[in-house]
Amino acid sequence: MRVEQLGDGDPEYVVIGSIHGDEPCGMRAVENLLAEDPDVEKPVALVVANEEALAAGERYLEEDLNRAFPGDPGGDTHESRLAAEIGERFGDCTALSMHSTQSYGEPFAIVDRITDYARHICPRLGVDAVVDAGTETDGRLFESIPRTIEVECGYQGSETAAANATRVARAFLGAVGVLPEAERPPADGLPVFRLRDPVPKEAASEYEVYADNFTEVPEGTAFAAADGVDVVAEEGFYPVLMSPEGYEHVFGYTADRVGTLP
Repeated sequence: MRVEQLGDGDPEYVVIGSIHGDEPCGMRAVENLLAEDPDVEKPVALVVANEEALAAGERYLEEDLNRAFPGDPGGDTHESRLAAEIGERFGDCTALSMHSTQSYGEPFAIVDRITDYARHICPRLGVDAVVDAGTETDGRLFESIPRTIEVECGYQGSETAAANATRVARAFLGAVGVLPEAERPPADGLPVFRLRDPVPKEAASEYEVYADNFTEVPEGTAFAAADGVDVVAEEGFYPVLMSPEGYEHVFGYTADRVGTLP
């Protein structure tokens, strides 16, 4: 794990990139911030989390780091030990964690629940939507750093995702007063979705997804297929993180639209 800092003193804020080694956008954002070396009003830690997986070009070495929290300092896997170290060092901070996805090209935020800090920060990040992860938080960074906002910054491995991650990181630092001159005005009517259920994938050699993320799928509509066999919605839902190959065993998640921010 690489840890750098802007400003003097004990940081209350941390920007974390590359929890997953196949998502370099967060690492790129951290490197861009370090290269800019901006004047800051408050200290902030900048972290490239899973350096070993990045070097290997793999999502993880032994287990998914974002399913390994809170971890164990004496754990059997690299990621379990790393998760414990991240929690120990930054558990009291407010965190931005930057990711990328195979399901959606623009940034959107994920929180474990809609809190006052989420209401303040998320509308200022320049994201398309906010997703309340509900019960889908086991093993994720939220377990060790409760005041975390995750942002999916765009398509995995793309230059657009790297640029979005840098922009989102600056916006986060503006929203929390580290870069006060960079604070964005809050978005009006930012949609909020709450995850409901994962959508399982049957074993197949080819998958398709017809639905668009964050666009309602009516009851009775075919929204995906496995080897040409349609998967039909038993009830209406909004798809989130839905893609043919993003997850091994699920297409993505169903969600409800539950309101707007601010």
